Amino acid sequence: MTLEEKVSQTLNHAPAIEHLGIKAYDWWNEALHGVARAGTATVFPQAIGLAAAFDEDLMEEIGDAVSTEGRAKFNMQQKYSDTDIYKGLTFWAPNVNIFRDPRWGRGQETYGEDPYLTSRLGVRYVEGLQGHDEDHLKAAACAKHFAVHSGPEPERHHFNAVASIQDMRETYLPAFKACVQEAGVETVMGAYNRTNGEPCCGSKTLLKDILRDEWGFKGHVVSDCWAIKDFHTGHMVTSDEVESVSLAMNNGCDLNCGDLFVYLKDAVEQGKVKEERLDEALVNLFTTRMKLGMFDGEKTSFDNITMAEVDNRAHRKLNLETSAKTLVLLKNDGILPLDKSKIKTVGVIGPNADNRRALVGNYEGTASRYVTVLEGLEDYLGEDVEFRYSESCHLVKDRISALSKGDDRISEVKSVCEDSDVIFVALGLDAGIEGEEGDAGNEFASGDKVDLGLPGLQQEVLDTAIASGKPVILLLLVGSALAIDDSKINAVIQCWYPGAMGGRAIAETVFGDRNFEGKLPVTFYKTSAELPDFTDYSMKGRTYRYMENDALYPFGYGLSYTSYDYSDVKADCDVLGKDGIDLEFNVTNTGKADGRETVQIYVGVSGVENAPKYQLKGFKKVALKAGESKKVSIKLPYEAFGLYDTEGRFVIPSGKAKVYVGGQQPDGRSEQLLGKKVTEIEITLP
Repeated sequence: MTLEEKVSQTLNHAPAIEHLGIKAYDWWNEALHGVARAGTATVFPQAIGLAAAFDEDLMEEIGDAVSTEGRAKFNMQQKYSDTDIYKGLTFWAPNVNIFRDPRWGRGQETYGEDPYLTSRLGVRYVEGLQGHDEDHLKAAACAKHFAVHSGPEPERHHFNAVASIQDMRETYLPAFKACVQEAGVETVMGAYNRTNGEPCCGSKTLLKDILRDEWGFKGHVVSDCWAIKDFHTGHMVTSDEVESVSLAMNNGCDLNCGDLFVYLKDAVEQGKVKEERLDEALVNLFTTRMKLGMFDGEKTSFDNITMAEVDNRAHRKLNLETSAKTLVLLKNDGILPLDKSKIKTVGVIGPNADNRRALVGNYEGTASRYVTVLEGLEDYLGEDVEFRYSESCHLVKDRISALSKGDDRISEVKSVCEDSDVIFVALGLDAGIEGEEGDAGNEFASGDKVDLGLPGLQQEVLDTAIASGKPVILLLLVGSALAIDDSKINAVIQCWYPGAMGGRAIAETVFGDRNFEGKLPVTFYKTSAELPDFTDYSMKGRTYRYMENDALYPFGYGLSYTSYDYSDVKADCDVLGKDGIDLEFNVTNTGKADGRETVQIYVGVSGVENAPKYQLKGFKKVALKAGESKKVSIKLPYEAFGLYDTEGRFVIPSGKAKVYVGGQQPDGRSEQLLGKKVTEIEITLP
């Protein structure tokens, strides 16, 4: 290749080089919860909802379905010579950033606030996307955004995230490490912000010292889109385009999402980037394309996947089952499950009751069918029940009709409530206001939340429903935690953005055809006033691992239509050895409904300054019929008892560790809400 040709291949929209038989290829594609932005695809629940399922096997199954659809679409697009953006096999997912602050709009893209949960789910999603073929990648996954990236959105182009080495190692880096070393993720994407003074897409510390040298990463690194321009326009660490691309390339960024790498020609000619480093970047990039089987007419085992696999019956069934598994029952005074034989008229109100955008979240594809909350209830109940519906209010504005005086649907809300036997109130947000700066409407905090309350007139709508005296079931369709006073509400369900089949899943679950099994992957705080400043990246006071106040709803919490009992909890030893600890116990479904329990294992270790109180170190889904009991085994490796000290060193301090076994976090608030304690085992750390 000529120098110009080499440079052209470092842009996401890499052009063809016909004399070498290289086809045009655009590296930019998305698959956060389904193939995105390129037409029809199965739209699974948003990532934060998938995390609520606490199910590693499910994550790989979804990843496999997504990569099947990705291959089907790629095969079709290649047939018609379509090499546009969002038409490749390099998917920039998963997002394994830590959802450290509930105000962050992009938190919906993550697997929540816990490094261990994020690691396990991220690894399995990568494995599902990339497949297990011995000769080729099914698709190339990407762990993003490396590293220490979680808002605020409006400041990301100039913001410096300051994190201690202890927080880096204990919280911000583990999921990336797991994706690299366990899943063999093919791509890592840098973040927009600086971390401890270095712009992430040009950080020697992150991209060379940690990613390549320490972790042994062999794939390619891509910048976030137009992030390299921020080096000289936002972060002010370089003076111009040539310096910016030189910093990025020299520190290990191989691919530019954007077009600034055109200046690499000048950088090489001016001696600021060695051509050998440019060649190294191209080797990394073309190796990925070769792994995907893109050269020399090479055949792969995925070439015959057709569009018949896209959003087909099997994937829609998986989507429906997945959506039901993500729903988290936060409160139930006994009203659920509903008995439809006792209901004559159902009221459905709220801006998210018939809102397709509230089903899908951001980075979404186009489903062949959507089922909103209203549609799901109507389809389920059919002609047997009358419906009353009101949109009730705009998500954030004070009116629906622009020329009205404001609050222009409240009389309709009162009418619906008066006529109805039970009222579903569907509130929350959608990706039009919660999400990424530039994608979400900037009129509402550029995608972030200003606080944890319901925006606009939604609280008034909820209060009106409560004041009617009728039973109220609150459905929260949102990608993050809100602070809701549930004292006068009969039932509260966190639905997340539940995917294209969300309305059907909700209907089948509230009427008892399915059981709730979702658990919160994030803490629900009582108010944003108790949180540290949004720009403070210290973990002190954040997430269940470090917070001091009681939660509104704790991490790991979620109700069911049945109850589970743990008994005969034993460890194979009481002194930690190099082989770790094997736990064994019985779990019994003591209720009258079949269900799936989420076993949660937490480990608490003291003796290190600023250490977490305790941390999730194991989880497992256990399916149990009513009255059934099963023996469960979980292994805690030696490393589960380690901590990172203030110097970033991994240590296992001598003393005592506590292992907590149950279906919840070992905190007082979970005990209060669930009326039960976890079992505690003491382990000696020699």
